[in-house]
Amino acid sequence: MKNSIRPFQINIPESELNQLSDRLKSTRWPDAETVSSWDQGIPLDYAKSLANYWINEYDWRRCEKMLNQWPNYMTSIEDIDIHFIHKPSPHPDALPIIISHGWPGSVIEFCKVIDALTEPEKYGGDAKDAFSVVIPSLPGYGFSDKPQTPGTSVEKIGRMWGQLMKRIGYKEYVAQGGDWGAIISQSMGITEVGNCKAIHLNMPIVMPDPETMNELSEKEQSALDAMNYYNEWDSGYSKQQSTRPQTVAYGLSDSPVGQMSWIIEKFYSWTDCVQDGEKKLESVLTKDELLDNVMIFWLTNSSASSARLYWESFNNPNFDPINIPTGCSQFPKEIFQCSRRWAEKRFSNLIYWNELDRGGHFAAFERPDTFVEELRNCFRSIRLS
Repeated sequence: MKNSIRPFQINIPESELNQLSDRLKSTRWPDAETVSSWDQGIPLDYAKSLANYWINEYDWRRCEKMLNQWPNYMTSIEDIDIHFIHKPSPHPDALPIIISHGWPGSVIEFCKVIDALTEPEKYGGDAKDAFSVVIPSLPGYGFSDKPQTPGTSVEKIGRMWGQLMKRIGYKEYVAQGGDWGAIISQSMGITEVGNCKAIHLNMPIVMPDPETMNELSEKEQSALDAMNYYNEWDSGYSKQQSTRPQTVAYGLSDSPVGQMSWIIEKFYSWTDCVQDGEKKLESVLTKDELLDNVMIFWLTNSSASSARLYWESFNNPNFDPINIPTGCSQFPKEIFQCSRRWAEKRFSNLIYWNELDRGGHFAAFERPDTFVEELRNCFRSIRLS
């Protein structure tokens, strides 16, 4: 049936894993960078080291087993098969929540928070703060189908998520997201009013308030500086993916090291991983965790389809006011920052605001305990209303 929800089991054929190993072993490497840093991109020595680990020590079956421990499903929405994890809480008053990833992320980002959200009493929390968790793969990402025609924008995805929650049986729910997931959640705060009761964002997208330009706070000036740095030095990927996603995908789809490097460079740039004055990505995320996420892209051959979301939505952002209850958690190494007064210009009902001491763009992945606590604190008032 078209609207049916079908159980789904991840089971990659061994032949695909063998082909991946062969491709990794036959990589044609470029010459090394001319600087002793990541300023020109992922350094050759680090790329070789990670690829060597991928060949000789990484175990996809471990990751597959991890993902399959939770109920996975498929359902067709707008003629696109959508993959999602759905773990209902055992607590009858649990609050349904749909959590959306972005690029270059996947459902892998949330594996460390699912159980703590659904059964908080087992992880130092209170059963009253329980969530029933839905985590979909965006269209064109992971195990979801790839859109075959233009038009799958963040607004459309937000409406699709509304259909998904209704189909599962949740008439009322909350939404959470970072990166594209934040933009999708914000869109739901406009189009799904009445069903989506509140949203929480770890990358709120707001415009700097022109009225504050002559009296910027230190945080606001820092936010503008970070935005300028992003535009000048860190946004090449978005320019490529928002204009010619198909072109870059030929290299990424053919070379696992190319796909790995395209993704890992962003994890290095956007993760809060400074240790002893030096950025060390693996002080926060292990090689296995980094490669688990890369594997979702490689095994599903989704470099082109995931990049097309930029072509659809990157250059026409929506800054319309959002009036449903909204919470924001500001992690210090997030790409885009904003002040509370800037946020209040867009979110008329800002119910929660917190500025954290540690954490970056991949909040749930980097700081799972903090992420869980932020969601509990944000939505506690919604449960009581």
